[in-house]
Amino acid sequence: MNKLLAALIAGLFAAGVFAQAAAPVAPAAPAAPAVAAAKPAADAKADAKKAKAEKAAAAKAAKAEKAAAAKAAKAEKAAAAKKAKEEKAAAAKAAKEEKAAAAAAAKKESAKK
Repeated sequence: MNKLLAALIAGLFAAGVFAQAAAPVAPAAPAAPAVAAAKPAADAKADAKKAKAEKAAAAKAAKAEKAAAAKAAKAEKAAAAKKAKEEKAAAAKAAKEEKAAAAAAAKKESAKK
């Protein structure tokens, strides 16, 4: 039994060593495909650079649009404030004229008595 067990262990050990043996080395690839592979990498780099530039341009345009919208909102707010101020002044003037007319009427009334 010990011999059988020793044979099985030796067989497993041999199978493990055989499975870990290095695979045969493939012949080296020629240098020309490496240069060809570098060209697509350069194209990819150029595409990435172009995409980055487009993204920056889009961000710049969005920022300019946001600034223009803020400027327009500020101008609209200022115009509304100016209009409200003018309306308030007109109402105050009308109230003043009405008060003066009432005072004149009261003066005229007291002069008749």
